Amino acid sequence: MFISVGDMAGYSGRVRADIERWVFTGLIDRATADRLIADVDKHSGKSFSFGNVLAIMAAILLGASVLIFVAANWEAIPRLARVLSLFALIFASYVGGAVLKQRGSGFGEALYLLGAAAFGGSIALIGQMYHLTGDETQAVLVWCFGTMLAAVGLRSPILTNAAVALATTWLWMRGFEWGTVKDFPHAFLLIGAAIWAISYWTQSAAARHLLLLSVISYAMLLGINYDMVETGIGLALLSTAVFLAAHFAHDTVERFAKLGGPYPAHSLIGFLVGMSMVQVNVFDEFGPMLLTTLVAFSGIVAALLMRGRQSALMRWIAYIAFSIELCFLYFVTLGTMVSTAALFLFSGVALAIVAYVIMRIERRLAAKPAAEGGAA
Repeated sequence: MFISVGDMAGYSGRVRADIERWVFTGLIDRATADRLIADVDKHSGKSFSFGNVLAIMAAILLGASVLIFVAANWEAIPRLARVLSLFALIFASYVGGAVLKQRGSGFGEALYLLGAAAFGGSIALIGQMYHLTGDETQAVLVWCFGTMLAAVGLRSPILTNAAVALATTWLWMRGFEWGTVKDFPHAFLLIGAAIWAISYWTQSAAARHLLLLSVISYAMLLGINYDMVETGIGLALLSTAVFLAAHFAHDTVERFAKLGGPYPAHSLIGFLVGMSMVQVNVFDEFGPMLLTTLVAFSGIVAALLMRGRQSALMRWIAYIAFSIELCFLYFVTLGTMVSTAALFLFSGVALAIVAYVIMRIERRLAAKPAAEGGAA
């Protein structure tokens, strides 16, 4: 729905350049400019650290090695020692992570992730030891709930993100249990809403981005299990409503969502996925297929014209989707052509159309800032 790291980096650079221009033209003083630049730096994702990424990867590998070692020597370890060692690892990871985080170390969040991994491994190993009934999906769900509680107690963004990943894993594991429509995991929406609320407490915008994408995957599974056309139309309409809300009431939407900016890339993805779900089911009917393709083209162009200038990510999504829709139209309507010359002719014309549309849109987007600057 909104902004990416790459977009944020480009955005911050443009804002810094504008601030310097405002100082040069006398619109603001140097002190105000410094305060504005400091605020941009604070919220532009510059806190990203490659060292933190390596620490998290190390925690994942360490957790995997510990769990594999315990599992390999499971029978040789006394039962009480097994349980105590697992709980000791979880306790040490969470407490040690809290101490390191208070000291400002990037290893704090990494240890939190190690504790969550150890908790998940403990569920499987203890269940095996005591021969507890249940399946893998139940274990993943318990793992998710435990990680959510840890995220709240430790106020950890990375555990919030891990909870989203576990909830989505549970959704897909349950969603692909064919023939059990009555047991479709609708509870995912409640779990997602709870994690969304937790993300405000843990200040994890990444978790909210992931949740929006996971809701789209929920709709896909819902369509597969029930009705692709109805679900696809519903997803496309809902995504369009969200897109329009983010465009016309972006300040209100951002105050609620707190995603980093009113750039609705996620809703464009939802619209495209919804239309694709419909197209897959009507591809052998020329009229409905052509209509849905035209609707998809219209949505892509409208998204570019309305919000394309603010988000490079959304522009690329739109360009790729436009090309895919054009190829889809070819394979469905003109795929019977066997002449190599006809195939090359159509491919050349198709590429020319794509290039022309992209150049026109880029020219229009580039002209808007100039016109706005002249008007100012």
